[in-house]
Amino acid sequence: MSDNQALFIHGAGDVRVGAHRPAAPQSDEIVVQVAAVGVCGSDLHYYKDGGIGGAVIKEPFVPGHEFSARVTADIPAAGISAGELVAIDPATPCLRCEWCERGYHNLCPKVKFLGAPPYHGAMTASLAVPVSSVIKLPASITPEQGAMLEPLGVCIHAIDLAKPRLMEAIAVLGCGGIGLGIIQLLQRTGCHQIMAVDPQPHRARKALDMGAHIAGASLAEVQEASGNRGCDLVIEATNSPDGLRDAILAAAIGGRVILVGIPDGDTYSAVSAAEARRRGLDLRFSRRMGNVYTRAISLVEQSQVDVDGLITHRFSLADSPDSFALQAEEAADLIKSMILP
Repeated sequence: MSDNQALFIHGAGDVRVGAHRPAAPQSDEIVVQVAAVGVCGSDLHYYKDGGIGGAVIKEPFVPGHEFSARVTADIPAAGISAGELVAIDPATPCLRCEWCERGYHNLCPKVKFLGAPPYHGAMTASLAVPVSSVIKLPASITPEQGAMLEPLGVCIHAIDLAKPRLMEAIAVLGCGGIGLGIIQLLQRTGCHQIMAVDPQPHRARKALDMGAHIAGASLAEVQEASGNRGCDLVIEATNSPDGLRDAILAAAIGGRVILVGIPDGDTYSAVSAAEARRRGLDLRFSRRMGNVYTRAISLVEQSQVDVDGLITHRFSLADSPDSFALQAEEAADLIKSMILP
């Protein structure tokens, strides 16, 4: 592992590929060779802002938490053989705190999360991961599909929180990889109308391909399509500080709002308390995911969702800094970038 390379974020706007010697595996860890790793919106926030909330980059840091890999040794208890492709759950909750005991593993304040400072992630050739985080995959799953299971899991968790109901009108704000995954899942729930909003035309078009009934560039188009009634359920998956405001304005009286996106600068713009209060809204924030990998694998294996169609750009590790620059610039036709170490 001495010649291992990795992409490092040194600070806001500063990404470089350099030599990286991963920490030696502990007794409960195994070394894996990364097959594919996705560039997530949260990775982009580390690049643009130098951190997310209290997770601040204090020294050069390897991002990447959406990944598949090949194990370098057998894991007999899981029926996994050396060389086999696996998915990796990036989160290792403590399983002892009050929140873990209540089943909120995704909210554990002591979680160790690969790809979130100070824990290096998977934008590298190899790394050590907890054996408990290794997830066996069917032989039909490809490396890129394996990497997409984590963002699909985020989509599943958002749907679990949203509890979409038959014949509802639903708005999805933001049509990146998460928004488009959510639209695909909503399309299977029997909702009356899915309205998608994204200012980038290619993403709005993709939303229609993925199951949205209406797609446009602005909130005004959702309001017009709903007859200014608003939507029963609004799922926000943008990186905009205006995301909370727009979600509230898109909601109908008595509606539900699920906030999945992380705003640039980690701050929402000012919202009207009256707009939310007069609607009597149920507002929930979604963080990462629960125990959803089994469902995510089944959805992909059975072709119930199209994760391959979300991947538009691919990069070698040497060229991986370009993936961050293109995403930050909102390059035309870009939805999801995949790095193939």
